[in-house]
Amino acid sequence: MKIFKFGGVSTQDPENIKNVVSVINQTNEKQLVVVVSAMGKITNLLEKIVTEYLGDDNTKLHQLIIEFQTYHIQIINGLFENKNHSIYKSVKEVFKKLNYFIETNKSKNHAFVYDQIVSYGEFVSSTIISTYLTEAGIENILLDARSCIKTDATYREAKVDWEITQKNILAQVRPNSITLTQGFIGAERVNNFTTTLGREGSDYTAAIFAYCLNAESVTIWKDVPGVLNADPRYFKNPQLLNHISYHEAIELAFYGASVIHPKTLQPLQRKEIPLFVKSFKNPKDAGTCVGKGATLDPQVSCFILKGNQVLLSLSSLDFSFIMEDNISDVFRWLHEYKMKVNLIQNSAISFSVCVDNKYDNLEALLKKLREKFKVKWNENVTLYTVRHSKPSEIKLLTQDKQLLLKQESRETVQIVVKE
Repeated sequence: MKIFKFGGVSTQDPENIKNVVSVINQTNEKQLVVVVSAMGKITNLLEKIVTEYLGDDNTKLHQLIIEFQTYHIQIINGLFENKNHSIYKSVKEVFKKLNYFIETNKSKNHAFVYDQIVSYGEFVSSTIISTYLTEAGIENILLDARSCIKTDATYREAKVDWEITQKNILAQVRPNSITLTQGFIGAERVNNFTTTLGREGSDYTAAIFAYCLNAESVTIWKDVPGVLNADPRYFKNPQLLNHISYHEAIELAFYGASVIHPKTLQPLQRKEIPLFVKSFKNPKDAGTCVGKGATLDPQVSCFILKGNQVLLSLSSLDFSFIMEDNISDVFRWLHEYKMKVNLIQNSAISFSVCVDNKYDNLEALLKKLREKFKVKWNENVTLYTVRHSKPSEIKLLTQDKQLLLKQESRETVQIVVKE
């Protein structure tokens, strides 16, 4: 068994969905689980629906729901010539279920409502793609992922019950067939409410099925040739990485590279199942393999850039040492104000931390910190993380920039600069 995962970009319009058929035909796999995400930016649209639904003013709610429906109907129009095809009825049934939830739900629990509404992106996507595969001559079984993946009730970040999930997957995925299912979602094991698996949930779904089925491999199909050693938006001439070890991929993901989320890699690593990242535009190209073996091939430096960061520098008010009790306070407040920590450095009487002010809570945090520390800060700084770097590369990165902080270990250099 092999596992294929197609994300939102690979299914965002009729041409790309037709290309999914082409990929499956070219790879000629007959024993396959295909995991699909919501199409395009539909998850973002559904998040807006959640916000509008739970807000005080629902004036835009109907308009957003119509936008959600129209997007998918236009995709169906581009895929099916027969305007009386059963797919129209199937998708309208999914729309009805979404509307029914919105009309009858009494819960104001944001995380619960989020999971119930946002999951409809996957339901519609899988319904359309499964039907189109059949239309194109690829017989497949549409499997509701919620009947397989059972979780706890931690909505938006559900924890998988591996024992029940494995039993369900082995019972429901037929050998020598193509099964199509949804990424990102599961079901809470007590009341069977829909749950979502958190960040990179569809990749994680692919890994769950691979682990439970002892799959030969997982392939994630993207609009890039594979994993690059740098983001082409910020760095010239990035190189394709042919091979990355599980450990190196987790390190890169930790520092912010858009490789593969560690939670996706962990079940694969336990059973040494290789993961491939390939281009859906050129499916016969080798792409990148994440698995056993060499740390990196080729052995090149890997560059990660995080912009719009905040560098906080704290010092004690009375020149006393900054010890564990002070640092624990700082981390509690960073957690409270939802500041993601990307770098820390401390000395006897000072403590520096580079954070992501994603939720715009800086002013509130500064007010709290000033109660206990002298505080200096720099906004809109850039954090560079370089794995396996050469001194000449670091020199080039800091050229014509104000260097605010540098930290170096055996394999990793991190620098914070003002551009």
